[in-house]
Amino acid sequence: MARRILLTIAVSAALVYVLAVAYMASQETRLVFAAGNPLAQSRPASPFEQVDLVRPDGLRQFAWILRSPAGADSAPWLLYLHGNRATVASRVNILRYEQFRALGLHVFAPEYRGYGGLDGSPSEASVTQDARHAYAHLRTSLGVPPERIIIFGWSLGAAIAVNLASEVDEAAVILEGAPASLVAIGERNYPWLPVRLIMRNTFESILKVPRVGSPMLFLHSPDDQVIPIDEARRLFAAAREPKQFVEVAGGHTAPADADGERYFGAVASFLAAHGLLPAAAVSRHRE
Repeated sequence: MARRILLTIAVSAALVYVLAVAYMASQETRLVFAAGNPLAQSRPASPFEQVDLVRPDGLRQFAWILRSPAGADSAPWLLYLHGNRATVASRVNILRYEQFRALGLHVFAPEYRGYGGLDGSPSEASVTQDARHAYAHLRTSLGVPPERIIIFGWSLGAAIAVNLASEVDEAAVILEGAPASLVAIGERNYPWLPVRLIMRNTFESILKVPRVGSPMLFLHSPDDQVIPIDEARRLFAAAREPKQFVEVAGGHTAPADADGERYFGAVASFLAAHGLLPAAAVSRHRE
């Protein structure tokens, strides 16, 4: 009788575990991407335009453009890749657009499939493809050379930025709240699950960042509870020189707001050091 009870308990526990694994596997897209939100109502106070991207696959994709106040043809373009639980119209993104624009950058912010009312279901492959189409639009439709393109990624967008920058040419890469590996974070959050066996969208940036050949700036908060700072430091260690790591306050979402002087000062100094902004832009920011 005791053996039967133990066997029943063991079988029941195994069944619960298998069901838990199956459930987590089925929820991966929701957990990783948190897509499906309509385009938020917020809009930049600065002049902007929405453009449709021409794609060979025929899928609809759009992007927002905020041009530098100076409107200089030679101004760098910042390809802005946002994180999950957001759209191009989220306030946290708009704040960054406007400050980057104020530094003297043209901002190009594409939306991903499954976000902002666009059709489709996101995956690592599909959102990387969306970023690639945005890059192609900059290169071909807008005629921007690689030496004037800065790839910026925040959170999930940082992982997408590494995927893209490992495949294309650019002048610089800026990563905020960047994970070294989403599968490693999954293993940390769910140690009782075989995460590496079931996770399809692994975003193993640490394996791809050595292929990025341009200067890199890492911005990360020690208070980040979503992407621990040691993840960013692992990624930084794997990146090639020249590179820079700057700690900012504000947790995962608020550094640009809560610690804006240090955040945008670091961006301005980094870009000026690599010839992408004039030194006067750094002085203006400090004023």
